[in-house]
Amino acid sequence: MKKIRVLVTDDHAIVRDGVGALLALTGDIEVVGEAANGVEAIRRVKELEPDIVLMDISMPIMDGLEATRRIRREFPRTKVLVLTQYEEKEYVFQMIDAGASGFISKVAASSELASGIRSVFDGNSYLSPSVARFLVEDYQQKSGRASRDPYEQLTERERDIFKLVAEGHSTKNIAGILVISPKTVEGHKTRLMAKLGVRDRIELVKYALKRRIITG
Repeated sequence: MKKIRVLVTDDHAIVRDGVGALLALTGDIEVVGEAANGVEAIRRVKELEPDIVLMDISMPIMDGLEATRRIRREFPRTKVLVLTQYEEKEYVFQMIDAGASGFISKVAASSELASGIRSVFDGNSYLSPSVARFLVEDYQQKSGRASRDPYEQLTERERDIFKLVAEGHSTKNIAGILVISPKTVEGHKTRLMAKLGVRDRIELVKYALKRRIITG
């Protein structure tokens, strides 16, 4: 069985060691390297070609935001999953715009870490419940439409992508169908998931079935 290759980027060795120990128990996820800052992360991505980079935000020399931008631009096959203690909306939006495929809080359970990695590896986005919740609340406060159905808050493009994801199309296929870049698709996916309050593709499909956007 092919394992998911992960690079752990964090400026604290104890965090890197802890993440490595947790993932070693999964059987299908392999930590292939570590980095203590964004510059090291970029170099290690070039050397190791990991499937996913677990990325901290606040680091010396180069932070996670700039590192994510460069990795997604220079190594588009490698996905970035943010693992951080910072859940402020400014950080979340900036990292999503930089190309991150998801957010996991450092206080999350180990099972959530593995689930998030698998989800991103499969081409989906993943948001910790706490992150998804405050993104929904923030959007509702800005729109002034908190009482409305969350689906009604989606843009036309987000609805198109929602339906295609629920039907099982990959990010690459969706990009081809809508004639947009895969990075743009990922950005829309992450935002629409936040608006709907869903964490992964499974919950998204359930929502689509409930709304009769797709049929079982």
